[in-house]
Amino acid sequence: MRPLIVIFAVVLALTQLKLWLSDDGMREVWALEEQVALQTAENAALAERNAALEAEVLDLKQGLDAVEERARSELGMVGHDETFYQIAPRPKHSE
Repeated sequence: MRPLIVIFAVVLALTQLKLWLSDDGMREVWALEEQVALQTAENAALAERNAALEAEVLDLKQGLDAVEERARSELGMVGHDETFYQIAPRPKHSE
């Protein structure tokens, strides 16, 4: 009976060694879990960016307010019934 227990203990130890120390063991599982966590975080950031872009596209498709706002801020456009005033800074006097 004693040799059988020793044999089982050796087999258990070898199995544990392979599980913890081999390239296909727990180290790889931990590395893969870390990669999955990083990819999940990146996917969440990209999904948030995509949602913002989708909202902007819908706003541009449905309303002219967003187009007008963009034209005013980025292109400096003025409406037909509006007057544009530009205030120039005072020139500096040389002393």
